[in-house]
Amino acid sequence: MATMLLWLILLVICWPLAILVVVLYPLIWLILLPFRLLGFAVEGVFQFAKALFLLPGRLLGGTTR
Repeated sequence: MATMLLWLILLVICWPLAILVVVLYPLIWLILLPFRLLGFAVEGVFQFAKALFLLPGRLLGGTTR
C-alpha cells in the first residue's frame, strides 16, 4: 500500500516537471545556439593558427600528426 502511494506521489510530481522540461528545452537550445556557433568559430581560428605555425615544418619534410 505504501509503495503504491509513493508511486502516485512520484507520478504527480514528475509529470509537471517533465512537461516543463519539454516546453523549456527548445527555448534553452535557442538561447545556447549562439554560444555553440561561437565555439565553432573559435575552434576554427585555433586550428588555422596551428596549421599556420606548423606549415614551415611540414614544408621542410616534417611528419604530420
